[in-house]
Amino acid sequence: MIVSPAFSGKRFAVLGLARSGQASVEALLAGGADVTVWDSREEPRAAYEGRCTIADPLATDLTGFAGVVVSPGVPLNRHPIAAHAASFGVPVIGDIELFAQARADLPPHRVVGITGTNGKSTTTMLVHHICKAAGLEARLGGNIGLPVLGQEPLPEGGVYVLELSSYQIDLTQSLDCDVAALINLSPDHLDRYDGFEGYAAAKARLFRMQSARHHAVFGCGDEHTLKIARETSATHDVGFVHVVQPDALEGQTAWPSLQGPHNLQNAAIAVEIARQLGIGEDVWGPALTSFVGLPHRMERVAEANGVLFVNDSKATNPASTAPALGAYPRIHWILGGLPKSDNLDECAPYFDHVVAAYTIGEAGPMFADILDPIMPVNRSEMMCDAVRQAMQAAQPGDVVMLSPACASFDQFRDFEARGDSFRQIVEALIADSDAPCPPGTGS
Repeated sequence: MIVSPAFSGKRFAVLGLARSGQASVEALLAGGADVTVWDSREEPRAAYEGRCTIADPLATDLTGFAGVVVSPGVPLNRHPIAAHAASFGVPVIGDIELFAQARADLPPHRVVGITGTNGKSTTTMLVHHICKAAGLEARLGGNIGLPVLGQEPLPEGGVYVLELSSYQIDLTQSLDCDVAALINLSPDHLDRYDGFEGYAAAKARLFRMQSARHHAVFGCGDEHTLKIARETSATHDVGFVHVVQPDALEGQTAWPSLQGPHNLQNAAIAVEIARQLGIGEDVWGPALTSFVGLPHRMERVAEANGVLFVNDSKATNPASTAPALGAYPRIHWILGGLPKSDNLDECAPYFDHVVAAYTIGEAGPMFADILDPIMPVNRSEMMCDAVRQAMQAAQPGDVVMLSPACASFDQFRDFEARGDSFRQIVEALIADSDAPCPPGTGS
């Protein structure tokens, strides 16, 4: 784990003992801190008996505490811990801030921080892949992979590549990224912020924490991102703000896991980050070709009879589905779930790529009504029916794609379970088109 004397003799409270909470507790204890822990569940609390004070921070006098460490899932705009900590002048922070405080005691290294509404995970994994291809020691962390505090510190010259959600940035005060990137911005998570402006401001804080001569990289696909780029340029030295033009990057047809206009943007951001790390085209060029994409993000799950099956279950809003529709010219589109929007306006530019739509879940009837005047629509309701119908209709060269434009919670536990269900159904129906759906696939 990452250990730092910066925590020695200080008092911290940790609220929530899931993975990041546990990693925070262990790092703080190893650094010599006095730690109070709490979780609503008895079992994780019991694991710290004799090592920590077991007490709810909401019922604790926090005078003299250096911070209250919470999970990014804690809604600071609604949870009482924010006001309680503020009444004692104690900051509410996350594990990324603890990492930031520990950096001075680590071997010399660099940090890449990547944020945005869509594409964070793919871009983060791609940067990590390019770093490894360049022979650099690299660690993934933040909103992806293992908690950064729970990993072994890098040797000198290493690169920490962090995916950062707006929630994590909210809980961070001093992370000075050597290279920070904002891919894009569109409305999301508005239940946590005072409208879209509050959400955008949360993302912009990543750049306000940077030293003046560190590098800031921005996508160019929306005005909100460009606005933050202009604001950042006003506070950075000239030449250290980079707005990426994805059309300048050639060769996408050779990158099997990076298809679609959104992945061209993701690749362009990753390449610019690589350049700022001193990695040349002789390394990042082949790395784009060898990159294997993440599960549930434009994942090629099967090919049969000339038809490609793509799992894009991570597309939980229309803005993230739109570029997926732009990736292929003939798509049988499976969509629906728990809606985040009452329209599909952001997908409209690519409707001419859709051969037919197959609607499922709670949003199915609403989406079917929207699409009926535009394209053939099958009101499939359940995933298995949608896949079977699409498979029967698809011709060689077509793509059957799950890109739901919705959250999963009406029929599935999470987007991973939804994508796994799609994959299992596809595999079963390829083996036997008359087979019943596999158990547990939400059908």
